[in-house]
Amino acid sequence: MLAEFNWYEWMSNSPVFIVLILCSVVTLTVAVERALYFFGRRGDSNACLSASLKRIGNGDLSAAAAAIETTSHPLSQVGSQVFESGRNLGETLEERLTVALSQQKMLFEKNLGVLGTMAAVAPLIGLLGTIWGIMRAFMDMSAAGSTAPTVVASGVAEALITTAAGIVIAVPAILAYNHFTRRMNVMLTVAENGARSLRAAVLDTAN
Repeated sequence: MLAEFNWYEWMSNSPVFIVLILCSVVTLTVAVERALYFFGRRGDSNACLSASLKRIGNGDLSAAAAAIETTSHPLSQVGSQVFESGRNLGETLEERLTVALSQQKMLFEKNLGVLGTMAAVAPLIGLLGTIWGIMRAFMDMSAAGSTAPTVVASGVAEALITTAAGIVIAVPAILAYNHFTRRMNVMLTVAENGARSLRAAVLDTAN
């Protein structure tokens, strides 16, 4: 079916279809970019945290700080605040942790709004194409003075295919958005919990 589909004809006759193709390109580009970014930031937070806690237990804070920075996971940037705070492990550290988590969240959320927008807008653009196609069908009927199926087939087909295209774009977009949002929340939670574990370990050593 797709092999027989005349893409050039649809793009030349339907501006709405062109917009949908652009939306699909944007959605795919953002999804791939975010997938590569999240893949690069996954790291091994458990091994990194265990190594750092072990060095804290041995009293070597400089080695513990170096160990926590060996991962690409956000735990590296958030957990390092424990060691950069020096002896200020109270309210000052809380503020530093909040800032670090906010900065990491901004990095992870980059372009996610585009996926959310595509998920919401693509079906509406497809609906616009439906209205456009129905209008074409009625205009063709009026010009031909006939209600024969061959007269209205082109407009009806345009109405159906733009609606389908909008849904095809929206479904992967919302799935990708939800997936990346969940992964971001999990990674940031792991980073925050790890940083608090490091602070607790440093406080136990100090006491």
